[in-house]
Amino acid sequence: TAELGGKGPLIVFEDADIEAAARTAAGQYDDSGQVCLAGTRLLVAEGILEEFLERFDAHTDAHVLGDSRDPATTISPLIHPDHLARVEGFVERARARGDAVLRGGRRHRPDGLWYEPTLIRPASNDSEIVQREVFGPVLTLQTFADEAEAVNLANSTRYGLSGVVFTGSRERADRVGRSVRAGTVWVNCFLVRDLTAPFGGCGISGLGREGGDYALDFHSDLKTVQIRQATTA
Repeated sequence: TAELGGKGPLIVFEDADIEAAARTAAGQYDDSGQVCLAGTRLLVAEGILEEFLERFDAHTDAHVLGDSRDPATTISPLIHPDHLARVEGFVERARARGDAVLRGGRRHRPDGLWYEPTLIRPASNDSEIVQREVFGPVLTLQTFADEAEAVNLANSTRYGLSGVVFTGSRERADRVGRSVRAGTVWVNCFLVRDLTAPFGGCGISGLGREGGDYALDFHSDLKTVQIRQATTA
């Protein structure tokens, strides 16, 4: 099987537990965003945006950038100087095209591999920062007017590894969970894994599934044998 990265949506509906959603959204910065399953595209209902951002900023401000061996650290450094430059390049190109950098957008200090937790409001959905995987501490923020628009935005990239949905409605959880094009969708939680459940991606996010009976199918070779029997006169 092949897991090939993601650009997961994190959808927050008006009836969601906004505190839990904001805390989970800020948690996407863990490990400097070097998590393939991360919900890096924040899609927030228009009516709750202000409250969501207040709570999100409070949780993000509580992050500690430091040595990954220090238990107090919540954001560890990026893996390599080349990757730091790559992340920085994404943000600078976003700035150049008119995307709004709401927070972060710079190196934490000149002598390390830390990049500050960054939030970008893209000028349009076709922005590179929305459509390509950064694999760093960079989230995008978009709003939606209704459920249909939320699902449309969620499914608007070529990726399909994971998605996160926050809602207080079981009916909506069922509908949106089915509608989001992703191999794994979490509702009102994140990174809850059952290793016996199938894991993999849609679109360019992967091929095949690991876990469960589907993994056995992927590692099985199917064979067709056709025999022509002799007939008697």
